Amino acid sequence: MKIAVMGQGYVGLPLAMAAVTAGHTVIGFEPAEERLLHLMNGKSYVDDVDDQALAGALLTGRYEPTRHPAELADYDVAVITVPTPLANGQPDLSFVENATRTLAAHLQAGALVVLESTTYPGTTRDIVVPILEKATGWTAGEDFHVGFSPERIDPGNPAWTFGNTPKIVSGLTRGCRDLAERFYAGITQCTVLAETLEEAELAKVFENTFRHVNIALVNELAQLAHVLGADVWRTLDLAGTKPFGFAKFLPGPGVGGHCLPVDPVYLTHHARTRHGHAVRLVELAQDINSVQPDYVVQRLQDGINQRHHLGMFGARILALGAAYKPGTADMRQSPALEVIRRLTAKGALVTVIDPSPMPNYVGITGSRVPDDLSHYDAVVLLTPHDEFDLQRVADGSAYVLDTRGVMPVAPHIERL
Repeated sequence: MKIAVMGQGYVGLPLAMAAVTAGHTVIGFEPAEERLLHLMNGKSYVDDVDDQALAGALLTGRYEPTRHPAELADYDVAVITVPTPLANGQPDLSFVENATRTLAAHLQAGALVVLESTTYPGTTRDIVVPILEKATGWTAGEDFHVGFSPERIDPGNPAWTFGNTPKIVSGLTRGCRDLAERFYAGITQCTVLAETLEEAELAKVFENTFRHVNIALVNELAQLAHVLGADVWRTLDLAGTKPFGFAKFLPGPGVGGHCLPVDPVYLTHHARTRHGHAVRLVELAQDINSVQPDYVVQRLQDGINQRHHLGMFGARILALGAAYKPGTADMRQSPALEVIRRLTAKGALVTVIDPSPMPNYVGITGSRVPDDLSHYDAVVLLTPHDEFDLQRVADGSAYVLDTRGVMPVAPHIERL
């Protein structure tokens, strides 16, 4: 079959590689020129697809990265994997709408269009379907097929990949769902059928909202524990020994990535504006997590003042990690970047270290910890990449604020 994948990012590129491996011909539609050049030269910018896999797909002759809509003609299945960001704090579905219009111009009878981008319930039925029907004059579910299958990509996770993570599949009609299930069953190991589009959309946004709320809870616990003089990390270790009714989450500098800072907003905004329903617990979690970088900065400022009798202005700070989580170069919505921006705004002299393939991104100074740490007033560990020698950081630093609870225990090392 000819498969069109709209967007070749963290979601679309692994899907495209899986479809090529399964024997399909894949058109990887990517309008960003810089990304497209990387793809055409076999250079991957996605953690979960290495250069060798990308080059191998190109060599088959069945993978064609392009920005030309004409190449989409005669597709059998199209999958929309474009971003669903926020604009002024509100859901922005313009990428989904534009991708759908592009596909509508090349839709053929009997083809299947699947949305994978995370969004609020009702998007597939109320936005994707009308665009396709208006452009063609056809009826969805009769003349062509529509489905929703939420992405579950966890960048940098070697255990759970696109291929072995259970894939939720839904359709506008039972026939749409069956067609979508057959497609995904051929490129993944496990499919899970949903009764309706809306249930599949809600399941996805709730998965990330669940994590978002629990992270907010432990971030609040960290602040409370500090006030009480208790160690939140030991507290969580104790609570984690309970074999039932407890799921252990860890505090940190905030939430980041392509999902957690964004997806709950899709849910709460849609619930309020479309249905007049306030999801109060989720909205409160958003408030808590959004100010967590400020709390980190305040703790760091207090620590520098207590140890060096210095203010933040002019303080020399080494920030370790800029990605939103260890083991990935993904810096989308990274709370580490928010901490760094706030420190810089207060006049601190911040050196940023991250083992990222993008050394010039957001002012990253280098990829390895400096040999001499003595001239820094403070080190703040934001993202504990494996490449960091934390024992050497502990031995060579005057003061460390560890926001992840992974540093060796020492009098000059303070944990969040």
